[in-house]
Amino acid sequence: MELYSKYFYFFLLLFSFSFPFIRSFENKLNYYKKWPALLSGVFLMIGIHIPIDIYFTNIGVWSFNKEFVCGVYLANLPIEEWLFFLIIPFCCVFIYECTNYFLNPKKPSLTNYKVTFLCGIVFIILACLLNEKTYTSLYFSLAGVSLVLIYLLQPGWWHKFQVMYVFALIPFIVVNGFLTGSFTEDPVVYYNDLENLSIRILNIPIEDFVYNFNILLLVVAVYEYQLSKMLSVKKD
Repeated sequence: MELYSKYFYFFLLLFSFSFPFIRSFENKLNYYKKWPALLSGVFLMIGIHIPIDIYFTNIGVWSFNKEFVCGVYLANLPIEEWLFFLIIPFCCVFIYECTNYFLNPKKPSLTNYKVTFLCGIVFIILACLLNEKTYTSLYFSLAGVSLVLIYLLQPGWWHKFQVMYVFALIPFIVVNGFLTGSFTEDPVVYYNDLENLSIRILNIPIEDFVYNFNILLLVVAVYEYQLSKMLSVKKD
């Protein structure tokens, strides 16, 4: 632990990135050919969620352990946090492509969309009831609105996203477990429990699962839209 302390967050991201990157060039997936579509989604997501991250850091919703970051900051965020918003979506969309290829999930049923709508309403209600919890209320409300939009728009990729999200929970729990101190004496990220529900899985705040859902849903929505545009251009 002492060997990696100052670069712990960086090495954790590098380890997460390495396998999907290497396998991106396999003929079965050709993931590398879809990177332009992926980057469109990632940059839009960063444009929304990085300002929130900066704001939350400034008001003390969370903070970063200086022992586990290299010390380079941009807008009060460690450079590793900026890399997080590039690498984690890259890895999760790789999982998305793998589950699509190997499992070929069917289009969502009408029941699926209806349950999605109900979940969205529940999240919105909870966000209103928990408005004093900054982290909880913001990301519950974003999830709620997103789920209602999924119901209204009924995208064909919704079930594929759901399958990916379930599979992505495994590496998410591992990586976020290290970030939150589930497997180490001290965390990389400190959370102010006054701004969340103080409900944790291992040492991961329950809100982190909703946070992950929000950033990935936006990336995949744009990714699928850009892929459809690329496909239509090829047909023309």
